[in-house]
Amino acid sequence: MKKIIPFLLIISMVIYVSSCEKDDICVNGDTPLLIVRFYDIADTTASKDVPSLRIKEVILNSAVNTFTDRSSNLDSIGIPIRSDATTTSFAFITNSADDADTGEETGNIDTLTFTYTTREAFISSACGFVMNFDNLSVSLPASANNWIQDIKVVQESVENSDNVHVKIYY
Repeated sequence: MKKIIPFLLIISMVIYVSSCEKDDICVNGDTPLLIVRFYDIADTTASKDVPSLRIKEVILNSAVNTFTDRSSNLDSIGIPIRSDATTTSFAFITNSADDADTGEETGNIDTLTFTYTTREAFISSACGFVMNFDNLSVSLPASANNWIQDIKVVQESVENSDNVHVKIYY
């Protein structure tokens, strides 16, 4: 009987250890941001900071919180596009400030609409699915007051936040 107890202990330990699973940790499980970089219209190879930049999502009427609001030293930003729709509109505001009397937004406002198709991508059992975006295009209504002079989509698929997807020239 004394010989059977150690044997049973060893068997139960083997069963216990073999039934354990490694912990799944999600490292890259976020839906990618749309990366926008700003360039000088006079020298299209030189990036350019936008003074007091604010970006507001039009439907939610809220400032994008993926970068410092009204920052003056940004030449590129990452913004979240809607995964529950095929378009997202943003008000890009340069020289953004609040009017001292009314509290209304001041500055030069251009509204850009990003159009795309959505595609789910399975990452892992820990992360689940993320949304990727394909066939990206952007439109800006023509106006004499536009501060944005030109827009180029350089990568039509948004699958990561490592590369520039859209270049804006002003």
